[in-house]
Amino acid sequence: MPIVAHNDLPALQRLREAGTTIVLPEARAAHQDIRELHIGLLNMMPDAALEATERQFFRLIGESNPIAQFYVHPFTLAAIPRGDKAAAHIARYYETFAQVREQGLDALIITGANVTGEDLSKEPFWGPLGEVIDWAWGNVTTTLLSCLATHAVLHFRYGQPRVRQPNKRWGVFSHRVMDKRHPLVGDVNTRFDVPHSRWNDVSRAQFEAAGLRVLVESEEVGVHLATSHDGLRMVFFQGHPEYDTISLLKEYKRDALLAAQGKLPSPPPFPDNYLRPHEQAILLEWREHLHKAVAAGEALPAFPEALVAANLDNTWHDTAEAVIGNWMGCMYQVTHRDRKKPFMDGVNPDDPFGIYS
Repeated sequence: MPIVAHNDLPALQRLREAGTTIVLPEARAAHQDIRELHIGLLNMMPDAALEATERQFFRLIGESNPIAQFYVHPFTLAAIPRGDKAAAHIARYYETFAQVREQGLDALIITGANVTGEDLSKEPFWGPLGEVIDWAWGNVTTTLLSCLATHAVLHFRYGQPRVRQPNKRWGVFSHRVMDKRHPLVGDVNTRFDVPHSRWNDVSRAQFEAAGLRVLVESEEVGVHLATSHDGLRMVFFQGHPEYDTISLLKEYKRDALLAAQGKLPSPPPFPDNYLRPHEQAILLEWREHLHKAVAAGEALPAFPEALVAANLDNTWHDTAEAVIGNWMGCMYQVTHRDRKKPFMDGVNPDDPFGIYS
């Protein structure tokens, strides 16, 4: 079933134009067997990525599952600094955490965020994020955590702080399903790709020391998908399966511009397993012109996005869609029809699927 457009968020119109099924509230399911599911999106991404992140997660939700209609409730944290444009967007289209908490949720997604240092506990969002996590643990059937949100919860709830790596882990990497019993990875490829973009890591040993269950791992970049001990209450991503095909390319452009302006010590390496030699050569030529223009105080050369993007492959979206669909199915299976009562009577909250008993 589709996403219900219960507000006029621009992301919904853009998704509709791109072919995602979006319906108006008056078209919502009337029959009791077609459920309404309410999903919160705590969007902590910086201003430049705020709306793109909305679209990426909304798209995955809207394509994921045929058994329900989805109401997505975006909100953010007031402690995250915002520019005027993003602040106006949030004021018009986002709900507050107080509103979300009052109405209740069936599921919650928490995005990554930009940080200023290695110690997450010193970030301005740390306290408010902890409040959301504590509330979700006791009141939301399942919470999906993306990248930095995973690192924050591993630190905040499990005492496992992330570890800085000598090199940035970014690119598209092959992963293997490590626990085929779990319904989150049911009927997905046992090997599939996931994009990563991070300097920090929580190792498999740390996940296991926290009593968590590792479902998907890469030999090159470590754990991607894990769950809390019960298999559902918390779902952890270290990678970015929600990424668009050009997301890593846009990150490369951002870092190359920062390096040319002296705000990074060196130009970024190319993302692993992402660009072909021909596209790398195009970017190297652009970067050479960029540095000459900066040195001469001239106008910066146009970034050759269209030329490079035409030959990029997306080798992760179908599996991401399948995993999110499984997550929705798991949530649908065990959530209470009253979304303020997450688990149905008779379900073991420590093992709702009977996998580990």
